Amino acid sequence: MRTVRRLAALLGAAAMVLMGPGNAHAASGKVSETTTIGTHNAYDKSKYTYFAQALDSGASLLELDVYVDSLSHRWRVSHSNPLGNDNNCEYASTPSDLYSKQRNQDLGSCLDNIAAWNQLHPDHAPIVFKVEMKVGFNNNAGLGPDEFDSLVASKLGSSVYKPSDLLGSSYSTLDAAAKANAWPSRDALKGKFLFELIPGTVEQANPFDHYWTDQEYGDHLRDLYAAGNISAAQAFPAVLGAANGDPRTSRYDASIQPWFVFFDGDAASYVNNGYATSFYSTNHYILIMTDAAGVSPAISSTAPTDAEVAARLSLLAADHASIITSDWSAKSASVLGSVTARG
Repeated sequence: MRTVRRLAALLGAAAMVLMGPGNAHAASGKVSETTTIGTHNAYDKSKYTYFAQALDSGASLLELDVYVDSLSHRWRVSHSNPLGNDNNCEYASTPSDLYSKQRNQDLGSCLDNIAAWNQLHPDHAPIVFKVEMKVGFNNNAGLGPDEFDSLVASKLGSSVYKPSDLLGSSYSTLDAAAKANAWPSRDALKGKFLFELIPGTVEQANPFDHYWTDQEYGDHLRDLYAAGNISAAQAFPAVLGAANGDPRTSRYDASIQPWFVFFDGDAASYVNNGYATSFYSTNHYILIMTDAAGVSPAISSTAPTDAEVAARLSLLAADHASIITSDWSAKSASVLGSVTARG
Protein backbone atom coordinates (compact mmCIF):
# COMPACT_ATOMS: atom_id res chain seq x y z
CA MET A 1 0.00 0.00 0.00
CA ARG A 2 2.83 2.39 0.83
CA THR A 3 4.45 1.68 -2.54
CA VAL A 4 1.19 2.37 -4.35
CA ARG A 5 0.77 5.62 -2.43
CA ARG A 6 4.33 6.67 -3.24
CA LEU A 7 3.78 6.02 -6.95
CA ALA A 8 0.53 7.98 -6.86
CA ALA A 9 2.30 10.79 -5.05
CA LEU A 10 5.05 10.96 -7.65
CA LEU A 11 2.51 11.00 -10.47
CA GLY A 12 0.56 13.69 -8.67
CA ALA A 13 3.72 15.68 -8.16
CA ALA A 14 4.51 15.50 -11.85
CA ALA A 15 1.10 16.97 -12.55
CA MET A 16 1.72 19.71 -10.00
CA VAL A 17 4.99 20.64 -11.70
CA LEU A 18 3.20 20.91 -15.04
CA MET A 19 0.16 22.79 -13.71
CA GLY A 20 1.84 24.79 -10.93
CA PRO A 21 1.87 24.01 -7.21
CA GLY A 22 -1.40 23.34 -5.46
CA ASN A 23 -4.84 23.84 -6.92
CA ALA A 24 -7.69 26.27 -6.51
CA HIS A 25 -9.93 23.81 -4.68
CA ALA A 26 -7.25 22.93 -2.12
CA ALA A 27 -6.27 26.56 -1.63
CA SER A 28 -9.84 27.40 -0.61
CA GLY A 29 -10.46 24.22 1.42
CA LYS A 30 -10.50 23.94 5.20
CA VAL A 31 -7.14 24.03 6.95
CA SER A 32 -7.86 20.51 8.20
CA GLU A 33 -8.25 19.28 4.62
CA THR A 34 -5.11 20.72 3.05
CA THR A 35 -1.34 20.18 3.16
CA THR A 36 1.14 23.05 3.02
CA ILE A 37 4.85 23.80 3.57
CA GLY A 38 6.72 25.39 6.48
CA THR A 39 10.27 26.52 7.28
CA HIS A 40 12.32 25.33 10.23
CA ASN A 41 14.01 28.03 12.39
CA ALA A 42 12.88 30.90 10.19
CA TYR A 43 14.31 33.41 12.70
CA ASP A 44 17.86 32.35 11.74
CA LYS A 45 19.78 35.17 10.01
CA SER A 46 21.47 32.63 7.73
CA LYS A 47 18.06 31.77 6.30
CA TYR A 48 16.57 35.25 6.00
CA THR A 49 18.28 38.58 6.59
CA TYR A 50 15.08 39.94 8.13
CA PHE A 51 12.11 38.10 9.61
CA ALA A 52 9.85 40.07 7.26
CA GLN A 53 11.51 38.15 4.41
CA ALA A 54 10.51 34.90 6.09
CA LEU A 55 6.95 36.22 6.10
CA ASP A 56 7.36 37.14 2.42
CA SER A 57 8.48 33.59 1.62
CA GLY A 58 4.97 32.20 1.26
CA ALA A 59 5.61 29.47 3.84
CA SER A 60 2.59 28.37 5.87
CA LEU A 61 4.63 27.78 9.03
CA LEU A 62 7.57 29.71 10.49
CA GLU A 63 9.43 28.60 13.60
CA LEU A 64 10.66 30.75 16.50
CA ASP A 65 12.83 29.46 19.36
CA VAL A 66 12.07 31.32 22.60
CA TYR A 67 13.90 31.37 25.94
CA VAL A 68 12.36 32.85 29.05
CA ASP A 69 15.11 35.00 30.57
CA SER A 70 14.20 34.96 34.24
CA LEU A 71 16.90 37.51 35.12
CA SER A 72 15.72 40.26 32.77
CA HIS A 73 12.11 39.05 32.55
CA ARG A 74 12.34 39.05 28.75
CA TRP A 75 11.31 36.60 26.06
CA ARG A 76 14.57 35.93 24.18
CA VAL A 77 14.63 34.62 20.61
CA SER A 78 17.71 32.53 19.94
CA HIS A 79 18.80 29.04 19.04
CA SER A 80 21.31 28.51 21.83
CA ASN A 81 21.82 31.68 23.87
CA PRO A 82 19.35 31.81 26.78
CA LEU A 83 20.49 35.27 27.93
CA GLY A 84 20.64 37.12 24.62
CA ASN A 85 18.84 37.55 21.32
CA ASP A 86 20.30 36.13 18.13
CA ASN A 87 17.78 36.42 15.32
CA ASN A 88 16.56 38.34 12.27
CA CYS A 89 13.74 40.18 14.06
CA GLU A 90 14.12 43.96 13.79
CA TYR A 91 13.41 46.86 16.07
CA ALA A 92 10.59 47.77 13.69
CA SER A 93 6.92 48.29 14.51
CA THR A 94 5.71 50.06 11.34
CA PRO A 95 5.76 48.92 7.70
CA SER A 96 8.24 51.62 6.75
CA ASP A 97 10.73 50.31 9.32
CA LEU A 98 10.88 46.78 7.95
CA TYR A 99 13.94 45.46 6.09
CA SER A 100 16.30 48.09 7.52
CA LYS A 101 16.47 48.23 11.33
CA GLN A 102 18.67 46.65 13.97
CA ARG A 103 18.15 42.91 14.40
CA ASN A 104 18.64 40.55 17.38
CA GLN A 105 15.49 41.68 19.15
CA ASP A 106 13.19 39.90 21.60
CA LEU A 107 9.90 38.13 20.99
CA GLY A 108 7.94 41.34 21.38
CA SER A 109 9.81 42.86 18.44
CA CYS A 110 9.30 39.71 16.36
CA LEU A 111 5.57 40.15 16.96
CA ASP A 112 5.89 43.86 16.05
CA ASN A 113 7.46 42.81 12.75
CA ILE A 114 4.59 40.42 12.13
CA ALA A 115 2.02 43.13 12.87
CA ALA A 116 3.77 45.63 10.58
CA TRP A 117 4.06 43.07 7.78
CA ASN A 118 0.38 42.24 8.23
CA GLN A 119 -0.49 45.84 7.44
CA LEU A 120 1.26 45.46 4.09
CA HIS A 121 -0.36 42.09 3.33
CA PRO A 122 -3.82 42.05 4.95
CA ASP A 123 -5.06 39.21 2.71
CA HIS A 124 -2.12 36.85 3.18
CA ALA A 125 -2.67 33.11 3.50
CA PRO A 126 -2.85 31.82 7.10
CA ILE A 127 0.53 31.38 8.80
CA VAL A 128 1.31 29.14 11.77
CA PHE A 129 4.05 30.29 14.13
CA LYS A 130 5.62 27.28 15.77
CA VAL A 131 7.09 28.48 19.06
CA GLU A 132 9.57 26.17 20.71
CA MET A 133 9.82 27.16 24.36
CA LYS A 134 13.44 26.12 24.75
CA VAL A 135 13.50 26.01 28.57
CA GLY A 136 9.74 26.07 29.06
CA PHE A 137 7.74 28.75 30.87
CA ASN A 138 8.70 30.26 34.23
CA ASN A 139 5.40 31.23 35.76
CA ASN A 140 7.02 32.14 39.07
CA ALA A 141 9.08 34.80 37.31
CA GLY A 142 6.11 36.29 35.50
CA LEU A 143 6.89 34.49 32.24
CA GLY A 144 4.05 31.99 32.14
CA PRO A 145 1.16 31.18 29.81
CA ASP A 146 -0.86 34.21 30.95
CA GLU A 147 1.98 36.57 30.11
CA PHE A 148 2.61 34.87 26.78
CA ASP A 149 -1.05 35.30 25.87
CA SER A 150 -1.02 38.93 26.94
CA LEU A 151 2.07 39.70 24.85
CA VAL A 152 0.67 38.07 21.69
CA ALA A 153 -2.74 39.71 22.16
CA SER A 154 -1.23 43.16 22.72
CA LYS A 155 0.84 42.93 19.55
CA LEU A 156 -1.43 41.08 17.12
CA GLY A 157 -4.97 41.49 18.46
CA SER A 158 -7.73 40.15 16.23
CA SER A 159 -5.32 38.83 13.60
CA VAL A 160 -4.74 35.72 15.76
CA TYR A 161 -6.96 32.68 15.23
CA LYS A 162 -7.40 31.43 18.80
CA PRO A 163 -8.66 28.25 20.49
CA SER A 164 -11.90 30.07 21.32
CA ASP A 165 -12.43 30.70 17.60
CA LEU A 166 -12.37 26.97 16.95
CA LEU A 167 -14.73 26.30 19.86
CA GLY A 168 -17.23 28.94 18.79
CA SER A 169 -20.45 28.66 20.74
CA SER A 170 -21.04 24.98 19.92
CA TYR A 171 -18.17 23.02 21.51
CA SER A 172 -16.75 22.64 25.00
CA THR A 173 -13.35 21.20 24.02
CA LEU A 174 -10.98 21.58 21.10
CA ASP A 175 -11.18 17.85 20.47
CA ALA A 176 -14.95 18.00 20.01
CA ALA A 177 -14.62 20.96 17.65
CA ALA A 178 -11.90 19.29 15.59
CA LYS A 179 -13.81 16.01 15.29
CA ALA A 180 -16.77 18.01 13.99
CA ASN A 181 -14.40 19.64 11.49
CA ALA A 182 -15.25 23.09 12.78
CA TRP A 183 -12.05 24.47 11.27
CA PRO A 184 -12.57 27.42 8.91
CA SER A 185 -11.61 27.48 5.27
CA ARG A 186 -8.25 28.87 4.22
CA ASP A 187 -10.12 31.71 2.55
CA ALA A 188 -11.79 32.57 5.85
CA LEU A 189 -8.37 32.64 7.52
CA LYS A 190 -6.82 35.17 5.15
CA GLY A 191 -4.88 37.71 7.19
CA LYS A 192 -4.76 35.38 10.23
CA PHE A 193 -1.99 33.84 12.32
CA LEU A 194 -2.05 30.72 14.49
CA PHE A 195 0.39 29.89 17.30
CA GLU A 196 1.58 26.36 18.08
CA LEU A 197 3.54 25.74 21.30
CA ILE A 198 5.96 22.85 21.79
CA PRO A 199 8.31 21.92 24.66
CA GLY A 200 11.94 22.83 24.02
CA THR A 201 15.05 20.71 23.72
CA VAL A 202 16.62 22.20 26.87
CA GLU A 203 13.40 21.72 28.82
CA GLN A 204 13.14 18.10 27.77
CA ALA A 205 16.76 17.41 28.76
CA ASN A 206 16.39 19.01 32.20
CA PRO A 207 16.05 16.20 34.79
CA PHE A 208 14.50 18.64 37.25
CA ASP A 209 11.78 19.88 34.90
CA HIS A 210 8.69 17.68 35.06
CA TYR A 211 6.18 20.25 33.91
CA TRP A 212 6.76 20.81 30.22
CA THR A 213 5.27 23.48 27.98
CA ASP A 214 2.67 21.19 26.42
CA GLN A 215 1.21 20.07 29.75
CA GLU A 216 1.41 23.54 31.28
CA TYR A 217 -0.44 25.16 28.41
CA GLY A 218 -2.93 22.29 28.27
CA ASP A 219 -3.71 22.92 31.94
CA HIS A 220 -3.93 26.61 31.11
CA LEU A 221 -6.57 26.03 28.42
CA ARG A 222 -8.62 23.74 30.66
CA ASP A 223 -8.56 26.23 33.50
CA LEU A 224 -9.34 29.24 31.32
CA TYR A 225 -12.36 27.44 29.89
CA ALA A 226 -13.59 26.47 33.36
CA ALA A 227 -13.26 30.12 34.43
CA GLY A 228 -15.18 31.34 31.38
CA ASN A 229 -12.11 33.09 29.99
CA ILE A 230 -10.98 30.84 27.14
CA SER A 231 -10.93 33.81 24.77
CA ALA A 232 -7.72 34.97 26.48
CA ALA A 233 -5.76 31.97 25.16
CA GLN A 234 -3.73 32.72 22.04
CA ALA A 235 -2.09 29.39 21.21
CA PHE A 236 -2.61 25.69 20.56
CA PRO A 237 -0.31 23.31 22.49
CA ALA A 238 1.06 20.45 20.41
CA VAL A 239 1.72 16.81 21.24
CA LEU A 240 5.39 16.50 20.31
CA GLY A 241 6.93 13.36 18.84
CA ALA A 242 5.76 10.85 16.26
CA ALA A 243 3.77 7.99 17.76
CA ASN A 244 1.23 5.38 16.76
CA GLY A 245 -2.34 5.52 17.96
CA ASP A 246 -3.47 8.43 20.15
CA PRO A 247 -0.36 9.67 22.01
CA ARG A 248 -2.43 11.87 24.33
CA THR A 249 -3.80 8.97 26.34
CA SER A 250 -0.42 7.91 27.76
CA ARG A 251 1.01 11.41 28.27
CA TYR A 252 -1.63 13.61 29.80
CA ASP A 253 -4.25 13.64 32.49
CA ALA A 254 -7.71 12.93 31.07
CA SER A 255 -8.79 16.46 31.92
CA ILE A 256 -6.45 18.04 29.37
CA GLN A 257 -6.35 15.41 26.63
CA PRO A 258 -9.26 17.08 24.77
CA TRP A 259 -7.31 20.36 24.59
CA PHE A 260 -4.72 18.97 22.17
CA VAL A 261 -5.56 19.02 18.45
CA PHE A 262 -2.06 19.85 17.13
CA PHE A 263 0.44 17.01 16.72
CA ASP A 264 4.07 17.47 15.69
CA GLY A 265 6.70 14.87 14.88
CA ASP A 266 9.43 13.61 12.57
CA ALA A 267 8.11 12.76 9.10
CA ALA A 268 10.32 9.72 8.59
CA SER A 269 9.24 8.28 11.94
CA TYR A 270 5.59 8.50 10.90
CA VAL A 271 6.17 7.12 7.41
CA ASN A 272 8.90 4.52 7.91
CA ASN A 273 7.25 2.98 10.95
CA GLY A 274 3.93 2.64 9.18
CA TYR A 275 2.07 4.62 11.83
CA ALA A 276 -1.67 4.93 11.24
CA THR A 277 -1.59 8.62 10.32
CA SER A 278 -5.15 8.44 9.00
CA PHE A 279 -6.06 8.89 12.69
CA TYR A 280 -5.15 12.56 12.33
CA SER A 281 -7.08 13.35 9.17
CA THR A 282 -10.11 11.29 10.20
CA ASN A 283 -10.40 13.39 13.34
CA HIS A 284 -9.41 16.61 11.52
CA TYR A 285 -6.38 17.18 13.75
CA ILE A 286 -3.49 19.33 12.54
CA LEU A 287 -0.46 17.11 11.90
CA ILE A 288 2.91 18.79 11.38
CA MET A 289 5.59 16.53 9.88
CA THR A 290 9.11 17.85 10.46
CA ASP A 291 12.35 17.13 8.55
CA ALA A 292 10.30 16.24 5.49
CA ALA A 293 13.45 16.10 3.36
CA GLY A 294 14.63 13.05 5.29
CA VAL A 295 11.82 10.76 4.15
CA SER A 296 13.05 8.18 1.63
CA PRO A 297 14.09 8.99 -1.01
CA ALA A 298 15.93 11.75 0.83
CA ILE A 299 16.28 15.12 -0.88
CA SER A 300 18.19 18.29 -0.05
CA SER A 301 16.92 19.91 3.14
CA THR A 302 17.94 23.37 1.92
CA ALA A 303 17.88 23.57 -1.87
CA PRO A 304 15.80 20.83 -3.52
CA THR A 305 14.37 21.28 -7.00
CA ASP A 306 10.82 22.49 -7.43
CA ALA A 307 9.86 19.02 -8.68
CA GLU A 308 11.34 17.40 -5.57
CA VAL A 309 9.40 19.73 -3.28
CA ALA A 310 6.20 19.06 -5.21
CA ALA A 311 6.78 15.31 -4.94
CA ARG A 312 7.47 15.54 -1.21
CA LEU A 313 4.36 17.63 -0.62
CA SER A 314 2.21 15.15 -2.54
CA LEU A 315 3.80 12.15 -0.82
CA LEU A 316 3.26 13.43 2.71
CA ALA A 317 -0.19 14.79 1.92
CA ALA A 318 -1.09 11.19 1.11
CA ASP A 319 0.29 10.31 4.55
CA HIS A 320 -2.16 12.80 6.09
CA ALA A 321 0.24 15.63 6.97
CA SER A 322 -1.23 19.11 7.41
CA ILE A 323 2.09 20.94 7.16
CA ILE A 324 5.48 19.58 6.15
CA THR A 325 8.63 21.40 7.23
CA SER A 326 12.31 21.51 6.41
CA ASP A 327 15.01 24.18 5.90
CA TRP A 328 13.72 25.14 2.45
CA SER A 329 14.23 28.89 2.87
CA ALA A 330 15.87 29.21 -0.56
CA LYS A 331 12.67 28.35 -2.44
CA SER A 332 10.40 30.92 -4.07
CA ALA A 333 6.99 31.92 -2.70
CA SER A 334 5.34 29.99 -5.52
CA VAL A 335 6.91 26.82 -4.11
CA LEU A 336 6.73 27.48 -0.36
CA GLY A 337 3.17 28.72 -0.80
CA SER A 338 2.02 25.47 -2.39
CA VAL A 339 -1.26 24.02 -1.16
CA THR A 340 -2.61 20.58 -1.99
CA ALA A 341 -5.45 18.38 -0.80
CA ARG A 342 -4.73 16.30 2.28
CA GLY A 343 -5.05 12.54 1.99
